[in-house]
This record gives sequence, structure tokens and C-alpha cells, in this order.
Amino acid sequence: MTGIFFEVRNLVKYFGVLTAVDDISFKVGRGEIFGLIGPNGSGKTTIFNLISNHTPVSSGSIYFEGRDITGMKTHRISRMGIARTFQVVKPIKGMTVLENVMAAAFSAADSRREAMKGALKTLEFCDLLHRKEVLAYNLPIGERKRLEIGRSLATRPRLLLLDEMSSGLNPGELESAIDLIGRIRETGVSIIIVEHVMKVIMTLSDRIHVLNLGRTLMEGTPGEVTGNPAVIKAYLGGANADD
Repeated sequence: MTGIFFEVRNLVKYFGVLTAVDDISFKVGRGEIFGLIGPNGSGKTTIFNLISNHTPVSSGSIYFEGRDITGMKTHRISRMGIARTFQVVKPIKGMTVLENVMAAAFSAADSRREAMKGALKTLEFCDLLHRKEVLAYNLPIGERKRLEIGRSLATRPRLLLLDEMSSGLNPGELESAIDLIGRIRETGVSIIIVEHVMKVIMTLSDRIHVLNLGRTLMEGTPGEVTGNPAVIKAYLGGANADD
């Protein structure tokens, strides 16, 4: 890591009597790809919702570039440089691929011309420029996933939260997704990635934080994680590393 610039400290989230996130802490360095894995219901997406304030924190703190952003309004968090994708991709109905990305680009642009320029650049980066006039809802799942990433990139983030972006992809689309995420990191954007597809998480992550039942099971390099018996028992033992 080249310096800590994002951190969650003792994060807790209650839903009634259920503790969905239980005292989670981790740090992410500038330019790092940081993986979050765990069985269904282990709190991964809830952590993303807490970071972006789609769900309020019960207790604990979230810091971005040394600033406490806990409870900050979602649009302000986005403008500070944190963007996220969602498990279920939902392009804006009735809009083309270009218009979808432009809608996101306006959050970081001062004019329509600037938003258009940024959107076209983003579509080219995501290999979707040739699809710019297609209605977004007509895209197949692989291209929808790339559009979801493109909409997030159009906000010019410094930290990108990727939530299950490989689910539903065929082998060729999976390789393209791995390549795209690697190229995003090369631009200097740090990434926190939630993923069930082990090929993606193990190929891309510098470090991995393993969750189980809302708690931290361990954190380490991909090699350390795959060699940990507790992780194998809780998660990897039921997963196909070649998914």
C-alpha cells in the first residue's frame, strides 16, 4: 500500500435485534484492490450501504482521506470521490447507453458539453462506445454490468465499491471484467470489491477481508486466505475456485 486513505473503525449495524455488521474495522491504501468475501448474509453489501450512507450506521466511524464521513449525505459522499455499483443493475429506463452515463457524469461536470465529453471517454474505456445509441435496457447482462461500472466511473471516483459485478457472466465476459477492473486500478482508483467468484477475487485482490455472520474471520493476502482452515470451512469449501 502507498498510504492509508480509507478506513472503517468498529463499524456496527443493527436491524432490530439482528446484528448485521459486528465491530468491523479495515483500512484500504491508495491504489489498492481490497476484497470483501463471506457467505451470503455475512454483511458485505450492508458494509457498502453503510459506507455510502444508503443505510445509517448504528455505531462506528468511516474515514476517507482523513475526514470523518460517517452519516454524510449520499450525494456529498459521491462528490468527495466515492462511487459504488449495485448487485442488481438497473439502467435508467428509456435512455440510451450514452444518456445513462451522461446522467452520472453531470455530478462531476459543469456543463452538458463537459458531461458529454466525460461520458464518451468513459464508454470508450469500458468498451461500450459502439453501443452508445442503444437503449440501455436492451443490453445483454455482460454489457449492462460494464455500463454499471461506467456510470460509477463517470463520477470521477478515487474509491470505487464494486458489488458482485461478475455474477451471471460467461467465461469470456468474466475475463473482460477482470481486465476492466485491472485497468481501473491502473488509473489510480482504489477498489473495494465484494465478490463470490473466486477467480475474480483471488486474481485481483491485494488483500482480502473475510466475513462470517457479520464478524471478521480474518484478513490477509489471497494465499493466506485460501490456506486458512477456518475460511475453508466457513466459505471456500463450498465454493468453486473456477466459478
